[in-house]
Parts: sequence; structure tokens; C-alpha cells
Amino acid sequence: MNATLDLTAVEAMDAADPLRAMRDRFTLPEGVIYLDGNSLGAAAPAVFNELQKAATKEWAQDLIRAWNTAGWFDMPVALGDQLGRLIGAAPGQTVVCDTTSINIYKVLHAALGMRPDRSVIVAEGDSFPTDLYMAEGVASTRPGTVLRLEGVDAATIEGLIDERVAVILVNHVNYKSGQLRDMAALTRRAHQAGALIVWDLCHTAGALPVELDSANADFAIGCTYKYLNGGPGAPAFIYAAKRHHDDVHQPLSGWWGHARPFAFEQGFAAGSGIRRFLCGTQPMLSMRALKGALDIWDDVDMAAVRTKSIALTDLFIRLVETRCGAYGLELESPRDGNRRGSQISFMHPHGYQVMRALIERGVIGDFRAPSTIRFGFTPLYVGYRDVWQAVEVLEDILRTEAWKEARFAVKTAVT
Repeated sequence: MNATLDLTAVEAMDAADPLRAMRDRFTLPEGVIYLDGNSLGAAAPAVFNELQKAATKEWAQDLIRAWNTAGWFDMPVALGDQLGRLIGAAPGQTVVCDTTSINIYKVLHAALGMRPDRSVIVAEGDSFPTDLYMAEGVASTRPGTVLRLEGVDAATIEGLIDERVAVILVNHVNYKSGQLRDMAALTRRAHQAGALIVWDLCHTAGALPVELDSANADFAIGCTYKYLNGGPGAPAFIYAAKRHHDDVHQPLSGWWGHARPFAFEQGFAAGSGIRRFLCGTQPMLSMRALKGALDIWDDVDMAAVRTKSIALTDLFIRLVETRCGAYGLELESPRDGNRRGSQISFMHPHGYQVMRALIERGVIGDFRAPSTIRFGFTPLYVGYRDVWQAVEVLEDILRTEAWKEARFAVKTAVT
């Protein structure tokens, strides 16, 4: 990056960006700089087209026949394979279904069942809350099962792993700080102790290259409405390494996971392969919306995404610290781009008010209690000029103390 940085230099970075044409494949409102793709990705015309076709042709005209003629019944596995390319998973190991929370419940039960002589779940104390809530729920259904937390029971996850641990549930990227964990190293450590590991990819899939197979991961879960742009409430996914398919059993034994779902048998017999993780009838309109979003990724080089992500976030840190450093901001994310995901977090004692003021001015990020203002950088549609302009607005809000205006006062816990 140039030693002297000005708008001309930033615009030159946009001109040289190999992903710049991808922005045209998304619908973004005029006057908005969208830095919250790590909460909800932007919409795309390709998604609208899939929804239109699924609703007006397949549902309206084909009716029940669409389960076969439109391939609805096989869509969870087909989309799983399409998504699998982005997370380093060979075909047949990923299925799109249900929600992240439900999928956590399924895989934790499955992992505990594969280690019947062990009774400990390990997770992060600062994990996204749903991971902890679901881990607590799983533990409550299995007498003697306990939950150990990083930052509570020991300083690090590595310090919690022993011969009693059955499964480790860990975020690849921390939702607040953006810190990136070493997947291969932690997976090795888990396996050395005889434990299984579940990777939460909610803030990873679509943000950076992931290599689940190469890392020898056991399981992974994640959502598709953030960096993958599948739409609000888009279905989540599960990855299970093929070597575990014959041994895995999950508790939500719905008919879609049956070996012969249309035999309508009284007793449950688990299906084969990754279909074992299916439960009930899946939301086909949401599935079709996700297909439109994933089709965009067929033209994307994940290495280019990662390169741009680091460049965008490096630029943001540099500009914020240069222009806003005197106003009480403290970097919460790792400074080294190789150690973080595609987001930057700063702490500010009045972070809620600052973020509300930013959003009113058209710079959309988000706030995480108690003091984190968080900015997500989606390389497919965020440019370097966006970063420059966002920091200009942030500087003005802090310099003029516009965030002190009464309308920005704290009213709720989150933005």
C-alpha cells in the first residue's frame, strides 16, 4: 500500500481489483455503504430469478410434481455439494438443511454418541450465544455430560482438552473480534486426545478459503445468509467427514433422513451417507433462493476473495487509526490480516450511539454489547472507495460528537 494514501490511490486500488465486476451482480441501495454482510448478505438478481421461477412456474404450475420435475427432493444434497467447494469438502459430505442451531444440536449429539465413554463438551466462553445455548441443551439431555468453556474453566481451548473430552465446538472466526483460529492445528490437537471437533463456519464460509478435508475435520456447521448471500433465514448446512458416515447417528430422526422415506414404515431406519443429517421437509423457496446465490460463487476464485478481504480490512484499520485515533476507538480485531476473518471490530465506550449515527448517515455496520462496533467486508460487493467514504463519515461523527444527539441514546441492547 502506498506510503501516502489519498483518494486517488484508493480509487486506483478499485481499478486494479479483479473482483470489481462482481459488484454488478448484487442489488445495493443508493447512498448506502454496506459493511454488515457478516450479519446479512446483500441481495442479488440471480436470487430473485430463482425465487420467481420456483414460485410461479414450479409451485404454481407443476404443483406436487415439482418435487420430482424440479429436483426439489434432492436439492439439500445438490446444494451441499455446490457449497462444499467453498469449504474444501469433497462431494457427498455436505448437506443444506434446517438452521445453524438445529444443526449444532444434531452434530453434538452425533459426536457424543461416537464417544460413549466420554462426557465433556468443550466450547468457547465468548462463542456466539446460540452455540452455547445449544451445547447446554444437548448436555441437559445426557446425564453426566458437562460443558467446559474457554475463558472460564481455562485460558485456552487447548488447556481444556483431555481424555474425558468427547467433542469440541469451536468457531473458525470469532463473531465479535474476527479472530481466526488455526483449523488444522486445533483439529490435530483434538484428535491426539481422541476427541472429535465441530467447526462453526458462520463467519467463514464465503469470506475466506476453508479446507475441511485437508484439515481432517470431523464435522462443521454454518449459515448461508451472511457472506454467501442466501437471504434472511436461508437454510444452514452440515458437513460430516465421509469416514464417519457409517457410525454417526443424530437424534432428530425425521422422515427425510429415513433410508426409505416413501415406504412409510413405522420404525426409523437411518439413510445412508450425509442424508442421515436430514430431518423434515425442507423450505424449497428458501433453497431455491440459495441456489441463485451459490451460482454466483461458481465464477469466484476464493484466493482472490481472501486477498481482497485482507486488503480491505488493512485499509480500514489504517484509515481509522490515522483519522479517528484520537476519539476513543480501540482495535479489537487482530492486526495481522492472516489471523482474522473478513471483519474489523473496534471498541468505543459509546459504541451503540456511534453505530446508530453511522447507520443514519448511510454507513451500515452493527453493534455488539457492551462496546463493540463491527464492520464486515464482503469482497464481492465492497470496494476500496467504500472504505474511504465510511471512514470519512466515522471521523465526522466522532469529531463533531454527533453521536451525543438525543435520538442516538441507548434504547435497546443491540442495533
